[in-house]
Amino acid sequence: MIPAHIYNDGELFALEKERLFSRAWMFVAHESEIPDDGDYVVRRVLDDSFIVTRGSDGVVRALFNMCLHRGMQVCRAEMGNASNFRCPYHGWTYRNDGRLTGLPFHREAYGGDAGFARGQSLLPAPNLATYNGLIFINLDPHAPPLLDFLGDFAFYLDFYTKQSAAGVEVRGPQRWRIKANWKIGAENFAGDMYHTPHTHASIVEIGLFREPKAQKRKDGATYWAQRGGGTTYKLPPGDFDERMRYVGYPDEMIHRIKDAWSPCQQRVVAEDGFMFSAATCFPNLSFVHNWPKLPGGEQVLPFISIRQWQPISENETEVCSWFAVDAAAPEQFKKDSYKAYLMCFGSTGMFEQDDVENWVSLTTTAGGSMARRLLLNSRMGLLADDRPVIEALPPESFHGPGRAQVGYNEYNQRELLKLWADQMESV
Repeated sequence: MIPAHIYNDGELFALEKERLFSRAWMFVAHESEIPDDGDYVVRRVLDDSFIVTRGSDGVVRALFNMCLHRGMQVCRAEMGNASNFRCPYHGWTYRNDGRLTGLPFHREAYGGDAGFARGQSLLPAPNLATYNGLIFINLDPHAPPLLDFLGDFAFYLDFYTKQSAAGVEVRGPQRWRIKANWKIGAENFAGDMYHTPHTHASIVEIGLFREPKAQKRKDGATYWAQRGGGTTYKLPPGDFDERMRYVGYPDEMIHRIKDAWSPCQQRVVAEDGFMFSAATCFPNLSFVHNWPKLPGGEQVLPFISIRQWQPISENETEVCSWFAVDAAAPEQFKKDSYKAYLMCFGSTGMFEQDDVENWVSLTTTAGGSMARRLLLNSRMGLLADDRPVIEALPPESFHGPGRAQVGYNEYNQRELLKLWADQMESV
């Protein structure tokens, strides 16, 4: 039973900033956004701005975007290529590896290095690590390694971020703000198959899905593994190649996927018959894999999206949405897949419009006084004595790590909120 006010509470949001987002591994960029020496993007972790840059030495760094002199934001462009960053306030200049190299009137103002040594650097993020090209930072200098943080969820992360040896490339992000709490989107993508027949009924009715009834979502499985989980669709009979073709992948991509995925990862599709859909990695990084019908025909085309629920306040979230595609995919596939993404989950996508209306309403209602008296029922999939309505799938029926279960349930949402509660109660 979930206190309703957690979705719109200023005091809790202050604790989230202190105890959660200052300690969790946070996605900031993908390496394909900064492929060349000197490339950079500017990204935020709540109130902190970072220049994520590939230095002239080829090393990826995340530099706190604040001048050592008077605290001005050094880089004000969102992306670009630069060998140096020059503060617009007093002209202090830094190399793209963060080193201070230029200080106007250094001798006159400071007496040269005797007053201020130029060997200093912009403050780096306490921790930086990558996985399949995804760049994460952690503001806690004592954070566990990224791979330890991800745990078994890395098995599933590969489905979205590794379809060939070339990895994925991303386009974006599209960014927009919604008057909704960040946790709602994260929960929705983690395991809410239950809302599809109702919230997205019109999308099913117009034939965007290959499956004619949204109720088929209950035949899929939800899975949870340590730091994340998601949903799957149940596929019709067939081997690996046939099932990948069913969701729209051409043979040349299927061959590369088979080389990129482990035998165990392939078994989830080929033997268990599940295809991965939405997912969330704690705390606020989500993924989408879907295959809508293209306009004017029966052909479907898959797309992948990476999205982050960036908190602005207890009742506002900035959605950052990237399109992701296999870097080795045919150019026409990339173009068509991008159109499918825009149609479904871009800023004006059909799914996006449906979802946001619900999330805004939930957040608004959670901010009232009555919400503090209400416990929301998040017990779907549990009997009165806490036994599961449907038992978890045995290992021979689901070859991925963690726990998987067929049918409508809220196991994943509960697991996500357990991680949230553990962080909120930590000192």
